Amino acid sequence: MILAIDIGNTNIVIGCTHEEKVLFVERVSTNISKTELEYVVEFKTLFDLYQIKTEEITGCIIASVVPPLVNIVRTAMTKLLHITPLIVGPGVKTGMNILMDHPAQVGSDLIVNAVAALKYYGAPVIIIDMGTATTISVVDKNENYIGGMIMPGVRISLETLVNRTSQLPRISLEAPKKIIGKNTIDCMKSGIVMGQAACMDGMIQRIRQELGYDACVVATGGLAGSIIPHCKEKIVCDNELTLKGLDIIYRKNTEAAD
Repeated sequence: MILAIDIGNTNIVIGCTHEEKVLFVERVSTNISKTELEYVVEFKTLFDLYQIKTEEITGCIIASVVPPLVNIVRTAMTKLLHITPLIVGPGVKTGMNILMDHPAQVGSDLIVNAVAALKYYGAPVIIIDMGTATTISVVDKNENYIGGMIMPGVRISLETLVNRTSQLPRISLEAPKKIIGKNTIDCMKSGIVMGQAACMDGMIQRIRQELGYDACVVATGGLAGSIIPHCKEKIVCDNELTLKGLDIIYRKNTEAAD
């Protein structure tokens, strides 16, 4: 059993995999103020919830976009599991060609998602990750990671809208019954939810136009479930995509070592 950890700006996604199957997916808040011991307790509580014994976990892999937390979580997992986690970064085998100006600068989470999308959905593929930021990555028909886009995430957009205006209230991320809102809250919901969905549709169309051929689309991330159902383009939601990618990369590197 492998423990896969993806440290994001807002949440840490945690899951265990066994024989290419994701056993569970959970999210806890990212907090750079927590100590190693606090993370040990938090993870141990999660294992107890799913009745997983630490001795059943034979490997651990971590991807992170929050550098200050890497060593803290790595040390916490070493104490808890008595194994040294693999950290996704330069030198780690992914099996993917990264055709970027500065490949080492590409976020590990983007590569992890692309690796999983390539295996489970094939190339070419467009990957949308809706978290603190909304990112779109593209793998071409030759299975190369060729780039993408980064834009403000749904919650960032909503918080900025509320914080920078004096009369707009905080709202939940729910779609309105109609596109044309009849009150302030419905107008905001339409702008945030339906506007983001329309943005995804438009970006997908532009990417396909630039590629010159069709490509399937897969979405993941904590907010994908709130937005993707309202898109007109066909998009597959895969909440396990990142953990699947971490599992693939872990096995690539450990098998190579063996």
